[in-house]
Order: sequence, then C-alpha cells, then structure tokens
Amino acid sequence: MQKKSMSMPDDVRSFEKFKVDFAKFEGITFGRSTLQPGWKWSVDMKPIVKTESCQVPHTFYQISGITRVKMDDGTEMEFGPGDAGIVPPGHDAWVVGDEPAVAIDFTGQAGFAVPQNK
Repeated sequence: MQKKSMSMPDDVRSFEKFKVDFAKFEGITFGRSTLQPGWKWSVDMKPIVKTESCQVPHTFYQISGITRVKMDDGTEMEFGPGDAGIVPPGHDAWVVGDEPAVAIDFTGQAGFAVPQNK
C-alpha cells in the first residue's frame, strides 16, 4: 500500500499558463494539471514539445473547468467537472471560459510538456 499527497508533489512542471503536480509511483505517474483561462496546447505547448499536435495519451478525471479537445481528424469533445475521459495521441486542447481547468491524469502526465526527440 502506498500514499502520496498532491499538495506535496514529487515534481512540478510550471509554465506561464499551466502547472502540473506529480505523484510518482513505480509504474504509474499521477498528474494534477491546472490550465489557466486562455491556455491552448497549439499556442502554449507546441513550441516547447515541437510536435504538430499533442502526442501524449491521456486518461483523466476532470475536477473543474472545461477543456475542449480537437483530434487531428477534426473530431471535437468538451470535458467538464465530473467527466472521465480518454484522449489518444494526436490532438489539440484548450480551456473554455474563465475558470481554470483542473484534471487528474492517470496515464499521460509523465510525458506532458517534455520535448520530443527528433
């Protein structure tokens, strides 16, 4: 049995419009992302990771705020408080409205905001 507090994360990645707090266990990394109003992956992340779209899969639970996701094939979906979601690689995402979007990601956070090797 193991336990960690997200209020005392193992690691933090923080940029202008977003922050991710990490709880790391062997084999899984939980990430609590806080995306500020105005955040958009293609504007705020693309220059950092240097891919055309987000190539990280996400399995998450949305705590607050609204996040809209657009897949590379054009499919779009919004996630809001209480929603659980799976988003495969190949997407853009942005915060809708004036409230920060907070989610707990169970699969994709270890690779979030990490530059891809070319």
